Amino acid sequence: MRVDAGLARLLGLSRTVVAALAEEGHVAVDGRAAGKSDRLVAGAWLEVALPEPEAPAGIAGPAEVVAGLAILHADDDIIVVDKPVGVAAHPSPGWVGPTVVGGLAALGYRVSTSGAEERQGIVHRLDVGTTGVMVVATSEHAYTVLKRAFKERTVEKRYHAICQGHPDPSSGTIDAPIDRHPKHDYRFAVVADGKPSVTHYDTLEAFRAASLLDIRLETGRTHQIRVHLSALRHPCVGDLAYGADPTLAKRLHLERQWLHARSLGFEHPADGRWVQFESDYPADLAYALEMLRD
Repeated sequence: MRVDAGLARLLGLSRTVVAALAEEGHVAVDGRAAGKSDRLVAGAWLEVALPEPEAPAGIAGPAEVVAGLAILHADDDIIVVDKPVGVAAHPSPGWVGPTVVGGLAALGYRVSTSGAEERQGIVHRLDVGTTGVMVVATSEHAYTVLKRAFKERTVEKRYHAICQGHPDPSSGTIDAPIDRHPKHDYRFAVVADGKPSVTHYDTLEAFRAASLLDIRLETGRTHQIRVHLSALRHPCVGDLAYGADPTLAKRLHLERQWLHARSLGFEHPADGRWVQFESDYPADLAYALEMLRD
């Protein structure tokens, strides 16, 4: 094969990039500089000098006070927050709104430096439109311990959700793999070759057109509860992206999915004692719930 074609296949680079490397004298065959159109033969000694990769552009967000961000607990290892709606866990490309990381920085808290630059200290996330309990690591030791705990599924994550209709059975387990939606990048879906995803649910209250569920997550996929309930044809009330009825959402004055991270329990990374933190429903969810009860 030609040098440009062969190296492109070997290294996973484009032929244009390989050709440029050859033209700049960075490709040698058996010790002699090779041009892009020279031929590669079996047994030859191939040397390629690759340039240093460019540093990724930083996307760390600013420190800014986040309205409604409440501190439930803080010590030398962890900060537990009650995240309000409309707040992302950490900065990301394209997101210009407030973040938990930025809000903590504005309050003077230092978080762990472990993890990618934009998500230092973040060991798990909640969707922008999901409220409730979230833990952030402030020490490097806590980051390591908590990341392992989430990976090994020893953390107890409980959510409350109001779904449309009445799931049958009223208590059960949804075991269905999740990955990106094949047609919509911003959504996820149950797909045959997706990542294993397990959701346990119990019905707490049943209303005429909806049900209040207590949900325990065994895994933590992006949008997991929303995707699983949608797959059951019982989407979260107000979750228009996953098939909820806009008429019902409007009647309940909901502008997002009725989904709340109710409690979070785990072994404290400092001494292993079990700790648990809870969050009350925010005003919009509490109002919608009372509307259904009436």
